[in-house]
Amino acid sequence: MSRIFITGSADGLGKAAAGTLLADGHEVVLHVRGRQRLDAVQDLVSRGARVVAGDLSDPGQAEDVAGQVNRLGRMDAVIHNAGVYTGRHILPVNVVAPYVLTALIARPDRLVYLSSGMHFDGRPQLDGLDWRGHGESASYSDSKLFVTALAMAVARLWPGIVSSAVDPGWVPTKMGGPNAPGDLRLGHLTQEWLAAGTDPRAGASGGYWHHQQRLDPHPAALDAAFQDELLRELERATGIALAEA
Repeated sequence: MSRIFITGSADGLGKAAAGTLLADGHEVVLHVRGRQRLDAVQDLVSRGARVVAGDLSDPGQAEDVAGQVNRLGRMDAVIHNAGVYTGRHILPVNVVAPYVLTALIARPDRLVYLSSGMHFDGRPQLDGLDWRGHGESASYSDSKLFVTALAMAVARLWPGIVSSAVDPGWVPTKMGGPNAPGDLRLGHLTQEWLAAGTDPRAGASGGYWHHQQRLDPHPAALDAAFQDELLRELERATGIALAEA
């Protein structure tokens, strides 16, 4: 059985994945934005889940979350699920936090990053972005292109681990809205499969997945030069470097 950390797991796809993984016998570490959100996960805590807390829109708190996770022991997998759709925190939550956590959490065997089909509308342009979130300088689509490129960069630079990006589809969560047409179960199945599945396909690094089917992502996400530029920008913004393989 695996030990799996899931960001943004107080509700939506993150909480759904946590519930399934617990039912399958895995050890799950949840993440909530603040201690005031602990009530939202008490049902999972009663089933054995542990919890860390921190606001991922604040890079300093993201660093603290990484420390909390490391004190619980090495994770076998991390699912970078937390995300926001609008507002000035799009880049801090959707891109900077996954980068900081990737750099600082003791390296797991598997990393799963939540992308979106909307990443195809993202702009592979990094000039003038406000990574700290003082203002809104990028779209949701941009952020999902960047995090997909991050997943592909990690797959390239850390050959000993499996790094994947997932499009969960437009599903009826708080973010997706009650009228979203997608299948909620399929929306979190692939994350669970990539984090803990025994199917050999789930062990292939560098994939962009939708409902357990490997697809081609935006070409920029696979461009090593763009990946390296993104990593340089994130290191500059955070003061944290991604370690060598």
